[in-house]
Amino acid sequence: MTDITPPGAPDQGEPAVLLRPQILTQRRDFIAASHGRRQGTPGVHLQGRRRDDGDVLMRVGYTCSKKVGNAVARNRAKRRLREVARLVLPVHGRPGWDYVLVGRPQTTASIDFVQLQNDLIRAIEKVHG
Repeated sequence: MTDITPPGAPDQGEPAVLLRPQILTQRRDFIAASHGRRQGTPGVHLQGRRRDDGDVLMRVGYTCSKKVGNAVARNRAKRRLREVARLVLPVHGRPGWDYVLVGRPQTTASIDFVQLQNDLIRAIEKVHG
């Protein structure tokens, strides 16, 4: 019998949960992360903390205040933050950590995407260093 798996589909033995960090939704988790380590870069402000609950999953949250701009600008900034986190965190993030990416006024939505990636990588290294 042949395998009828579509091209590019993940293997059945591969857990999808470990490929993607969980999303922070509770206010208390955002507040706890704000009391952890912080690192600012021109494109993004990163807040991170190691959880001591024994859970090995990485969690991430995104926030942009009204200082970033109107709803269109805030949504664009958050979309960019989500994409950067999707690309960078599986490689540079650590299991058992919470990360909150905070959008910067006038820069997160307009900075070069490669520069935004480099800013997040640098911030993660500083938070863990």
